[in-house]
Amino acid sequence: MTENIGVLGQKSARRSGVERVVNAPLPTVYGKFQAIGYLDHDRGEEQVALVHGDLGTEDVLTRLHSECLTGDAFGSQHCECGDQLASALRAVVAEGAGVVVYLRGHEGRGIGLLAKLRAMALQAEGLDTVEANLAQGLPVDARDYGVAAAILRDLGVISVRLMSNNPRKRESLLRHGVQVAEEVPLLIPPCENNITYLRTKRERLDHHLPHLDAVAHWS
Repeated sequence: MTENIGVLGQKSARRSGVERVVNAPLPTVYGKFQAIGYLDHDRGEEQVALVHGDLGTEDVLTRLHSECLTGDAFGSQHCECGDQLASALRAVVAEGAGVVVYLRGHEGRGIGLLAKLRAMALQAEGLDTVEANLAQGLPVDARDYGVAAAILRDLGVISVRLMSNNPRKRESLLRHGVQVAEEVPLLIPPCENNITYLRTKRERLDHHLPHLDAVAHWS
């Protein structure tokens, strides 16, 4: 009995929520940032917010960027993720202040790296990005933005100007108590390799991508 009580005591003492762990200067090709590292005790993920300038509390230019190894690191043209990340970092520097919350554990809209690569293989065989996830028995989008909201609250941010084309990000922030003063489009010119993917995001995932209307020469 004593041993069981000890185990229960350990479980009850388990930490939860998001903890700020470290703050380090990070000079980049886009400008100077503070890399603020967090530990998400609920999911075991390490997260980072890249902060430029004095954020203030209201109408902070903000990007919630889902981790994408293939796009962010390898320059994949299968998606527009790498270009969106670069554009967001440039934008907050041009603004003079802002934050990019880089969300780890969001690979492939939350299904993980290997499942994302399998989905890409299925897309090469003719499925779209939604069908490729479902064909693996996986959710279309498993991401949660609660940790992003917690990070923003830790940074003192009450309301944001959100750089995103995805309405789910706005809805999630609102649910978690962060106001969205404005949605700022982050539109990347498409290429032949990602036009089908982007059209699927617009038609099946409700992303706001009006610039695709001007592209008619790729089927």
